[in-house]
Amino acid sequence: PTRSTLMHSYSSQFFKINIATNATMMKLTILSATVAATAAFAPANTLPVTKSALFSTPTEEEVVTTESATTDIPADIPQPASVAVKPINGWVPDESLPCYGLPGAIAPTGYFDPLGFAQTGITLNEIKRNREAEVMHGRVAMIACLGYFAGEQLPSPFGITGPANDQLQQMPAIPFVMLASTIAAVEIRRARIGWVEPDFGDWSKTLWKLRDNYYPGDVGFDPLGLKPTDARDFANMQTKELQNGRLAMIGWAGMCAQELCNHRTIMDTIEFYQKVYAGVNPYESCGDGIIC
Repeated sequence: PTRSTLMHSYSSQFFKINIATNATMMKLTILSATVAATAAFAPANTLPVTKSALFSTPTEEEVVTTESATTDIPADIPQPASVAVKPINGWVPDESLPCYGLPGAIAPTGYFDPLGFAQTGITLNEIKRNREAEVMHGRVAMIACLGYFAGEQLPSPFGITGPANDQLQQMPAIPFVMLASTIAAVEIRRARIGWVEPDFGDWSKTLWKLRDNYYPGDVGFDPLGLKPTDARDFANMQTKELQNGRLAMIGWAGMCAQELCNHRTIMDTIEFYQKVYAGVNPYESCGDGIIC
């Protein structure tokens, strides 16, 4: 045979061998991939496994076995009675309701919580503590609004005059100490009624924690007997107190800011703007070099 014929024969044999080798490698690749994919569905352990569901809370863990859950408990075995939540002033905390069902939402805004102080996930203790703060600050603000007008218009036994913002520093030392002591005694009394006793061994358990049977703001002070006994009437009165307290907090903040700006009493400010709106110069009665 000629050289070209031999070269052609060798090339054909090499090509056939290469095809056979590639086919074998392809079969092995497919076989290994199939085995790997099938192994994913094979059980990792053939031993019997007891199925259970785990339910946990921050304080305890409870394992419920599926088989025992389906087993009927004999009727002759006494079972513990379910603990019912005792109403507090007719209020039973309901996690499904806004603010756990506490009163205070009225038309036209209804339930209004733009900053999320009572959003889903806030604990009942936090809700009660925020409501406690709202009620107490509202009560203080209502007294403060009355004090602004009364303190600026009525004569003081200590010679205190001028805007209410400037009156506290005018108090003599002894009356000031008496006032501070009274406020401290009232706050300590409120803490003893509503708050859990501190645990100094583990202070994080009792810090900011209110008693379970304590209704926010109900410190037992009702000298006129105005507290209703009916749950619905109590919720209505609580809503009225909250609304008046919220308005008082806004009103006190406005009066305080006004006196910080012009250093006038509330009535002097009203008289000042009456002259302005009447077209009268409010400074015409002021002497030279006098700020009025």
